[in-house]
Amino acid sequence: MGATATIPVFDGHNDTLLDLYLPRRGGGRDFFERGERGHIDLPRAREGGFGGGFFAVFVPADPDGPQPPASPLSPEYVLTDDPAKMPLPAPLELGYAQRTALGMSALLFRLEAASAGQVRVVRAADELAACLRDGTLAAILHFEGAEAINPGLDALEVFYRAGLRSLGPVWSRANAFATGVPFLFPHSPDIGPGLTDAGKGLVRACNRLGIMLDLSHLNERGFWDVAALSDAPLVATHSNAHALTPTPRNLTDKQLDAIRDSDGMVGLNFAVGFLREDGKNDADTPIARMVEHLDYLVERLGIDRVGLGSDFDGATVPRAIGDVAGLPKLLAALRERGYDDAALRKLAHENWLRVLRKTWKEG
Repeated sequence: MGATATIPVFDGHNDTLLDLYLPRRGGGRDFFERGERGHIDLPRAREGGFGGGFFAVFVPADPDGPQPPASPLSPEYVLTDDPAKMPLPAPLELGYAQRTALGMSALLFRLEAASAGQVRVVRAADELAACLRDGTLAAILHFEGAEAINPGLDALEVFYRAGLRSLGPVWSRANAFATGVPFLFPHSPDIGPGLTDAGKGLVRACNRLGIMLDLSHLNERGFWDVAALSDAPLVATHSNAHALTPTPRNLTDKQLDAIRDSDGMVGLNFAVGFLREDGKNDADTPIARMVEHLDYLVERLGIDRVGLGSDFDGATVPRAIGDVAGLPKLLAALRERGYDDAALRKLAHENWLRVLRKTWKEG
C-alpha cells in the first residue's frame, strides 16, 4: 500500500464546500484540522495522497421555498422505478441561487487565502500540474447545476473571470437550461426533454470560454444534445456504468462509447447507490465493487479515459474507504487487480490533466 500512496489523486467531484457552508452533520468543522465529521479536511487529504479536485458549488433547495422529495441520503428514501413517486425537485429562484453560489465560491477563496500556500484555486492546466508536483492541494471551482447562471449568460462571464472552470448544466432537477435525472432505481436515464434553447447557448458559451461541461446528472436527451453541439471532450465527473447498476445517474454503454469517441473521460463515483447491483444506500459495499465498475469503464473507454470522481461529502461511500484518508486502499486494490504504476498514475490524475489541457482556453 505504501507505494500507491505516493501517487497523488486528483478527484472529479466533492461537496466539501456545501458541507462547510451549510453543516449537515451536527455542527461546523474546520477544514484545516483533522476531524471525524465529513470526508475531506486538509490533514486527512494529506494522509490519503489527495492532490485536489473539483470543489462543487451546489445550491440546495431554498429553505423558504418548495422542498424536494426525499434524497438517497434521507432515512425516508425508498427505492422506486416509478417517476411519479420520485419527481424532480422544484427549480430554484435565480436570486437565491446566485446569493448561495457567491457565498460558497467566496468560501473556497477564503480557504485558499487562509491556507498559507497549502491550497490553490487553479485556473490553468499548468497550475494544476505544478500543484500535483509540489504537493499543494489544487481546487477547481465547479458549479453542480447552472441555477446561478441567468439565461442571458452574463453571470457565466463574471463567474468565469472569478475562476469557474467546470460546470454541470443541471443537478437532478430541471432549470432554465436542461433537465436532470431523479434518483430512481432501476431506470433508464432517458427521462424528460433535452436542452432548452438557453441550454444550447450555455454549451456554446462554455466551449468559447473553455469551461469544462460535466454531464453527470444530465438526462439522456440532454447528453445527446451536448454531444451534438460541443467541440470539447465529453466528461462525466462522477458517474458509473448503467450496465452494472441501472440507475439513471449512471451511463449507458452507448453514452460511454460517445465519451470514448470524443476522447473524454468518466470519474468513478464512490456513492454506494451507484455501485451496488441493488442500488441500496448501504455503506457495507466492498471495495471490490468499485473495482468492478472501474474495470468496466476501462474496458469500454480505455485506460486513458477513466479517473476518480468520489462524491466525497455528498454521498454515502463504502465503509472500507471511509473518507479521503482511505484513498490508498482503493489504489492498493487496483494494484492487486493488475493495474501497474503507469496505469494507476493515469487513473489517479494524469487523465484529468489530459482532458483539462484539451478543454481549457489558456494563454
